[in-house]
Amino acid sequence: MQGFYSKLDSSPSSSPLLGAGLGGAGAPVPLSLAVETEKAQALLQTFSSASLLASAGLGMFCVVADHALQLSVIQHHLWLRAALDNATHGLVGLWSWAVVIGLRKKSDLYEVLLAGLLASIIDLDHFYMAGSLSLKAAVSLPQRPPLHCSSLIPVLCLSLRFLMWIGRLKDAWCSLPWMLFISMATHHVRDAVRHGLWVCPFGNTAPLPYWLYVSTTATLPHLCSVLMYLTGTRDVISTKHGVAIDV
Repeated sequence: MQGFYSKLDSSPSSSPLLGAGLGGAGAPVPLSLAVETEKAQALLQTFSSASLLASAGLGMFCVVADHALQLSVIQHHLWLRAALDNATHGLVGLWSWAVVIGLRKKSDLYEVLLAGLLASIIDLDHFYMAGSLSLKAAVSLPQRPPLHCSSLIPVLCLSLRFLMWIGRLKDAWCSLPWMLFISMATHHVRDAVRHGLWVCPFGNTAPLPYWLYVSTTATLPHLCSVLMYLTGTRDVISTKHGVAIDV
């Protein structure tokens, strides 16, 4: 793999010209073995102590935020309640994606902000469905708006991946479908505490138990990381840009 040098080969004993490094005993380490070892390390770091701590913090944030939203001073003001509820959706999506990719460089910050924005703008379909900018109309819909259909999540993510393939977008964008998945999934799971999941064409599930919502939200980033690894998304990013993506 030309142009990619594993972190395991960054020691003085490694040689990019030979494509191999020297092990602790002076034995040559093939680059392919170094890359495979790095992949395994990246997968293990998906469940590193720092990653698990960040996920626990995410679950605790969900609990604190939801309890804060129940305060009477917030419940009695429709706009304030809607704004804070939507901000919570955004922060959960932002936090979740930060757990997936880690915060290592400036571009990572832009990514997590985009994930938070995607998790928030889903609620704009309330106004679309209401056909009005009235918040009262938007929160009093007779049925759920289209972007709240959980069956759309795989459809939209796969469609985005297909469009990226058709447009031959750079590999730097290969994680975008997964970002969309995290943003939508966290939003839907949080809403499911009150309304259940809307799975077209089968209808709505029962409302999720609160403990299941919190544990699912805290687990989703790790599930996403493993799926990215299994589908080769992490390998593409690492190979093309010479960095290992882990959390």
